[in-house]
Amino acid sequence: MQAGRPPPASRQERTSTHEPTSDSQVGKAHCAFRMHVHLVFVTKYRHKVFADRHLTRCEEIMRAVCEDFEAELVEFNGENNHVHLLVNFPPKVAVSKLVNSLKGVSSRRLRQEFPDLVRHYWRAQRLWSGSYFAGSVGGAPLSSVKQYIEQQNQPLRPGLT
Repeated sequence: MQAGRPPPASRQERTSTHEPTSDSQVGKAHCAFRMHVHLVFVTKYRHKVFADRHLTRCEEIMRAVCEDFEAELVEFNGENNHVHLLVNFPPKVAVSKLVNSLKGVSSRRLRQEFPDLVRHYWRAQRLWSGSYFAGSVGGAPLSSVKQYIEQQNQPLRPGLT
């Protein structure tokens, strides 16, 4: 052993002892991850079609789809022509596949369960616009994004911009 060098670490000391944080998830392959995406879906032609009952059911549907992907719908909110989602998802999930399933399943089920939505889309046969917003939430604190989503239905107070 050379002078000035610490003794070699034992195998146990070299093994990672990373403990996941409270908002991390541990996958089956013993990988800890915390990957969140902020999604925004807009209705086709920006039609103002959603009432509270539609949004409540939409959240239930999207929560079930997320579970199918082993993802978690952390936050959901919406207005009459768009919805915001904050999703915690595992690294094996491609965001584009998750989005396609969220939009496809929710469109089909909402139109089946609420015939009043069908009249807006009798030609297009689609509830959602083809585009969407997906933003990584790594740069902003999750609490800020959650607060932003929670306040979507609330009018701004005077003096706040």
